[in-house]
Amino acid sequence: MRRTPYAPMTFLALDIGNTRLKWALYATPAPGSPLLAQGAEFLENIDKLADGSWSTLPQPQFVLGCVVAGDAVKRRVQEQMELWDVTPQWVVASESEAGLSNGYDHPTRLGADRWVAMVGAYHRMLSQGLPRPMVVVMVGTAVTVEAIDPSGKFLGGLILPGHGIMLRALESGTAGLHVPTGEVRPFPTNTSDALTSGGTFAIAGAVECMVQHVRSQCHAEPLCVMTGGAAWKMAPSMTRPFELVDNLIFDGLLQMASRRFSLD
Repeated sequence: MRRTPYAPMTFLALDIGNTRLKWALYATPAPGSPLLAQGAEFLENIDKLADGSWSTLPQPQFVLGCVVAGDAVKRRVQEQMELWDVTPQWVVASESEAGLSNGYDHPTRLGADRWVAMVGAYHRMLSQGLPRPMVVVMVGTAVTVEAIDPSGKFLGGLILPGHGIMLRALESGTAGLHVPTGEVRPFPTNTSDALTSGGTFAIAGAVECMVQHVRSQCHAEPLCVMTGGAAWKMAPSMTRPFELVDNLIFDGLLQMASRRFSLD
């Protein structure tokens, strides 16, 4: 086992999605902690982390990760962490954590990425003033649309395919249809634009539907937050203002880590 220099209190946050692993090293496991280093790798390249971007990092004292890519990928990541003397923790959704309560029928079956992102979004909302309901959207390989009431209860959410899955499904299920890259237009007049616009407005429509449900349930206008690798593509087509947040999962991991790894 190769050792790297030890740095007291450092915290490594891991976001392992369906396509990429994103990581961020913070000075401490606490919200607002200084960011020391960060990076991302496609999943096919994660076996090179120990000899690549992680080889020069100081050894983190704490590691907390969110993984949706499956146990095989998680094991590969843990093998890369053998250069450090640290035991990672992995988020599993629970009935409550970091001020958020889980309204899922079976709380542990909620995707870890959804749970962590909602924790980050909820605390972001609290830091801005009075509590209010929220709609939290993650746009990636899949799209999730979550509803949270002002008290921090997760009411439920939607899962739908992202742009890529929609287009591949159309291509594989429709004779003679090949999926090119098009533009989002209100009145598409060619197949490329029709496909791109259809997928975009399908996502926007699902989000608008959830916003209306939350407004009706909570009798208040929800704060809308959007994150994910393709969020910036969706933003111009949304029917209402959304706050774009780049690293909502890291925000959630910092909130969770501050409670799991108490420095008191």
